[in-house]
Amino acid sequence: MLIAAIFVNNIILAQYLGCCPFVGCSKDRGVAVGMGAAVTFVASMATAFTWLMQKYVLNPFGLGYLQTLVFILVIASLVQFVEMFLKKMVPPLYKSLGIFLPLITTNCAVLGLAILAQRNEFGLGVAVFYAFAAALGFTLALFLMAGIRERLIISRVPKSMQGTSIGLVMAGLMSLTFFAFQGMIG
Repeated sequence: MLIAAIFVNNIILAQYLGCCPFVGCSKDRGVAVGMGAAVTFVASMATAFTWLMQKYVLNPFGLGYLQTLVFILVIASLVQFVEMFLKKMVPPLYKSLGIFLPLITTNCAVLGLAILAQRNEFGLGVAVFYAFAAALGFTLALFLMAGIRERLIISRVPKSMQGTSIGLVMAGLMSLTFFAFQGMIG
């Protein structure tokens, strides 16, 4: 499950969830690692709390139709906690993440992992491990893209392809590269 979540079914490069921070926070490797750590923490915790909410509140009372709303509220609460923690304990990282930290609240990767854990009917431990592994895959993709973009700054790129254009081409090539991992797991 670890290899599959990180490489084969990478949340960004194979499932195309969480593309906003992938494009927005991938200009510096330090910021990419910080964002990846924050998403890993929030995704793991959110999956645990949403699993408990689904199992002990939504399902017993027939409130499954409120799943998305409840999951977003849980994720927003966790993001507020992470934001307060980083602002107090790691101010440089807090400033470098800027607007992207509150945007974890609406990061479809975090919500997607919580919903995918429910749809796959994982137990609590497996669901949290799956979210953790998928968030590691998110961090890996973000870090690799940041490294590529740092190299592109010093490379000779045609003027018409500079900036977002070459970034999107590189993201597409990374996605194709990660598809090669699908042969690893039957």
